[in-house]
Amino acid sequence: MTKQFGWWFFTCGNQVLVIPQGERIPYGDIDDLPVPMLDFSAAERFASYKGEACLRLELPEVVDMGMGEWLELRTTMSLLNAALFNLVGKAQQFALFLQTHKFCGRCGNALVRVDWELAMQCDHCGFRAYPRISPSIIVLITDGNKVLLANHRRHQKQDMPIYTAIAGFVEAGETLEQTVHRETREETGLKVKNVQYWKSQPWAFPHSLMAAYFADYAEGEINIDRRELADAQWFDASVLPHLPPPGTIARDMINHWLSQQTE
Repeated sequence: MTKQFGWWFFTCGNQVLVIPQGERIPYGDIDDLPVPMLDFSAAERFASYKGEACLRLELPEVVDMGMGEWLELRTTMSLLNAALFNLVGKAQQFALFLQTHKFCGRCGNALVRVDWELAMQCDHCGFRAYPRISPSIIVLITDGNKVLLANHRRHQKQDMPIYTAIAGFVEAGETLEQTVHRETREETGLKVKNVQYWKSQPWAFPHSLMAAYFADYAEGEINIDRRELADAQWFDASVLPHLPPPGTIARDMINHWLSQQTE
């Protein structure tokens, strides 16, 4: 078992234990934390934060830990700083990987845990599996002081629909930039130019890596794919709809663009 002192990430599926004080993640020696009698043999170090170990323990069911409350990962976005939010996502993705890779996809035999890296290996045929990462893009398309924002069907709410940037998964054989052009064309009917990479964000829903781009409108009329979008419109910088919450890369992109409009 690994060292028992550090930041403790107790997870159960898409939920994590969050405490009301400090940085909201339990910290200290496990013997000093008011946790119930659990099997800590599966606890392992998976990262570090502020020079201390990050230890994760996936529980089979939610139990009263004697401190804090269990929250879904998306809910913690407004409670945790960006680094801890990403670490919670990392812990949950590791747990999901171990739960969903118990048998070899090549020959069907049981996989065993590799002890020097996070991987599962088949001793029968040698196949090795690593945590799944699904690359995706998100692009904010602008035309002067106007920005294209879309209401995705998964964000559709009658009282206050969320409008955000265009996003989609990378297909086999594509570059990220090709995905930007394809997703824009498929979802909105528009063509873009001056595609510029900005930054990325791990997004554990359940295992995406979002690459953010800015692009200028080139040509075309809005013609949305209604299987993906409920609406898409051009919005003036001074009159914007309900936006994604802080902490999302979509909101960061919009805020960055707005800051440039006022300079």
